[in-house]
Amino acid sequence: MKNYCNVTDSGMEDKANGSVDTKSPVENGQLPDPANWGVADVVDYFKATGFEEQATAFQDQEIDGKSLLLMTRNDVLTGLSIKLGPALKIYEYHVKPLQTQHLKSNAS
Repeated sequence: MKNYCNVTDSGMEDKANGSVDTKSPVENGQLPDPANWGVADVVDYFKATGFEEQATAFQDQEIDGKSLLLMTRNDVLTGLSIKLGPALKIYEYHVKPLQTQHLKSNAS
């Protein structure tokens, strides 16, 4: 299991309705590259980011790191059978940035 340091995205705000900031695990100052993650690593990542309940959907669908990098917005919103609010946050604040980081690190 990987150890992540939780940091809060400074672009997020605490809401009066009780929603919390989205946390992004960071390794050595940048997002980790999930290309070689197994299903358990993906589940651990989402648990560490505050999506404990939704992490089981990645387990149920056997999403490993390579699958995570291939997921589209529609896959996350409809294919995982999780509520829309958390699904949007998972895609926008985690899946998409992980994909972008992976592409950048492999382009060099």
